[in-house]
Amino acid sequence: MASTTPIDTPPAPPVPRPSPRSTGRMGDKIFLGLSRGSGILLLVIMASIAVFLTYRSVLAISKDEGNFLTTFDWNPAGDPPVFGIAVLLFGTVVSSIIAMVIAVPIAVGIALFISHYAPRKLAAPIAYVVDLLAAVPSIVYGIWGALVLVPYLEGLNLWLDQFFGWTYIFEKTEVGVARSLFTVGILLAIMILPIVTSVSREVFLQVPKMNEEAALALGATRWEVIRLSVLPFGRSGIISASMLGLGRALGETMAVATVLSPNFLISLHLLNPGGGTFAQNIAAKFGEADAFGRDALIASGLVLFVLTLLVNGAARLIIARRKEYSGANA
Repeated sequence: MASTTPIDTPPAPPVPRPSPRSTGRMGDKIFLGLSRGSGILLLVIMASIAVFLTYRSVLAISKDEGNFLTTFDWNPAGDPPVFGIAVLLFGTVVSSIIAMVIAVPIAVGIALFISHYAPRKLAAPIAYVVDLLAAVPSIVYGIWGALVLVPYLEGLNLWLDQFFGWTYIFEKTEVGVARSLFTVGILLAIMILPIVTSVSREVFLQVPKMNEEAALALGATRWEVIRLSVLPFGRSGIISASMLGLGRALGETMAVATVLSPNFLISLHLLNPGGGTFAQNIAAKFGEADAFGRDALIASGLVLFVLTLLVNGAARLIIARRKEYSGANA
């Protein structure tokens, strides 16, 4: 009997999904046009802002007798005008870093408690309160910080100076109330905490239940489930939430202006009163500035604009690389 060899039949080609352009439906075409127009409009708005800030900044910097990047003084009304952003850049970055170091771990912990530990009857009220705190206006936080936070931080500052003054950073060398960059960092941490918590909580709730159940079936504890399933899945969401909070910390105005005692000195003694940020300096001096002074403030605003774009761009690169890495290992 002759043996028969089975013939390998090639697999059927996948059926292509119709794109919104090929469906011919009027609703799809309208939605595609609106989406594309919204994206183009956003780019046009961002480009217009950049062009305006750059034009007004060039008018001011061209007449600046100091180095715009390294000068510690801010006197655009002088003769000759001298102003720089060294102190403002230092204060903005340092206060934002303090806020992120304090707020992000606490926010992730609260989000995990709400999504995976708290009973449903307790999780819902806590989530509601967190979302409500995210909507509180900045001036309310500023008034609370000036009337409540600053007096109560006097004792903390003395304690840090006594036990951690050897670190130089927590050495208090000037007498004064706690209106320092350290206080601003704590206040900003309280302000961004609800934002980071809300976004992280929503990301943790999107973790596939099958992943968690599979880990539990293998004998994992609740913490091991979070470490092996929840945190890897939500890492990109945590980064996005942190960058959203960092954006608010970098550009916060009224709360910082209410709490900080501004001066144009750079000091690594974070407990000493004084310092400055971009947004606080603009809010404090815009009303009394002349036309050239406003151009100088706009120049500092351009630096803050670029700094924010760099931070957001770095966050997008980190998230994109993590997605590529996860896809390669899948």
